[in-house]
Amino acid sequence: MNLLPNPFRALIIGSSGTIGSAFIELLRCNPSCSEVVGVHRHSEYPLDYQNPASIESCANSLAAEGSFQLIINTIGVLHSSAWMPEKKLDDVNAEQLMELMKINAIGPALTMRHFSKLLDPKGSIMVTLSAKVGSIEDNRLGGWYSYRASKAALNMLIKTASIEWARTKPNIALIAMHPGTVNSRLSKPFRGEQIGRPANEAVKDMFAVIDNLSKEDSGSFVSYSGEKLPW
Repeated sequence: MNLLPNPFRALIIGSSGTIGSAFIELLRCNPSCSEVVGVHRHSEYPLDYQNPASIESCANSLAAEGSFQLIINTIGVLHSSAWMPEKKLDDVNAEQLMELMKINAIGPALTMRHFSKLLDPKGSIMVTLSAKVGSIEDNRLGGWYSYRASKAALNMLIKTASIEWARTKPNIALIAMHPGTVNSRLSKPFRGEQIGRPANEAVKDMFAVIDNLSKEDSGSFVSYSGEKLPW
């Protein structure tokens, strides 16, 4: 039985990014979505993973507006103006490792903690975008140490929380989702414009999977095509 009710309220975290803004546009056109709210670093209730206190503050501010049946967290970082993914072990450095852990694992973990109280206990879904390269079993090429490690940490946090929620929030599904390669700022240095899908197509694919999730899917790592991925 599908978990997402009709109608539903949705919250997009990281709504100023390529994927986040595409989700906003998609859901505004969805007749089953009664309202879609977006938060980011410069929104009315700002959320900035460089400022962990803003995560709780944003969640507390939104709590008064009512519960959500769908929360999608699209925030993530692969590279910056200062560094690119490491090609070899000699490229690994503490600053990069800590930065990606902060944005890709610690921020989402605190988001799950504080935003869980905004989820409708009668039936809702929280999706956090992960990455297939975070799969330990699927790692065949190596490299990208910080990104792989931070996404693997994120996956473990999601899986662990889902086990707790199965007891305490049995009608809520907690999902890690691989969006595939999307034409965005994140993928641009890696031929994203050539090999990536447009963001509107990517979110359409992802929402088709989300719309068919059941509570039994909680704790899953799935791709935009609905494929179950190895942790």
